[in-house]
Amino acid sequence: MTQLSQLGELGLLAELERRGLVTDVEHDAALICETALGDGLVATQDALVENVHFQLDWIDWRALGFRAAAVNLSDLAASGATPQALLVTLAVPGTTLAADVIAFYEGIAEAGVPVVGGDTTSAESVVISVTALGHSARVPGRAGARPGDLLVVTGSLGAAGAAFRAQRYAPPPVRLEEGRLLAKTAHALMDISDGIAVDAGHIARRSGVRCVIDLDAVPLAPGATIEDAGFGEDYELLAAVTEPLGFDVVGRIEAGAGVELLSGGAPYDLPGWQHFV
Repeated sequence: MTQLSQLGELGLLAELERRGLVTDVEHDAALICETALGDGLVATQDALVENVHFQLDWIDWRALGFRAAAVNLSDLAASGATPQALLVTLAVPGTTLAADVIAFYEGIAEAGVPVVGGDTTSAESVVISVTALGHSARVPGRAGARPGDLLVVTGSLGAAGAAFRAQRYAPPPVRLEEGRLLAKTAHALMDISDGIAVDAGHIARRSGVRCVIDLDAVPLAPGATIEDAGFGEDYELLAAVTEPLGFDVVGRIEAGAGVELLSGGAPYDLPGWQHFV
């Protein structure tokens, strides 16, 4: 029997799609339906698991709450959406202090989007699941990149990797305004959660193109190295566009397949985050 560690997240999703058990999962968020106003209802969901996505001795509860909201809002940003509401499920041990849970929800509130429902339950470790709902006039998705497009990012990369090396977490940026701007014209748009190489690969695969990344052009956060840009959890946006719109150009789209990483004009290997591995 095949184990998930052998299949990986992408292999699992491909198998589920092949069997017809999931559909339309090529975007950062699901476009549910069009509304009477002509825009679309967009939904996304992410889980954070203690000792997989965070350690409580590296982050306080309020910062954890903001992080839980921000990583979901990043998917709405990648959909060009305006957020409307959050649904939050929190599973914690019964020994957790009530003050810590309140601080967690105060951190969520810092993101500026109301919590309108969810669930709480007991668990042996902390598990968080947030669903974010919003509206978008246009969701570019990952499947429309074309040869000749430029690849741009909305900010510096590597902050999360550099912070992790220091045994802490970098607060995720929330690029909602930038996402709405890019979504008007971008051929493909997603957030960088698994590292620039892995996430560019999503665009390449769904669009049927090759993404060429010039690592020398990637803006790096203070203290970050190019290896940190492969760590993931930067939550900047990566877009395939015809015009850069003032954002940093880090590569281009060509005919072909896969991702080509270059440093000093030569091929460069930059791994990223792999789920289940």
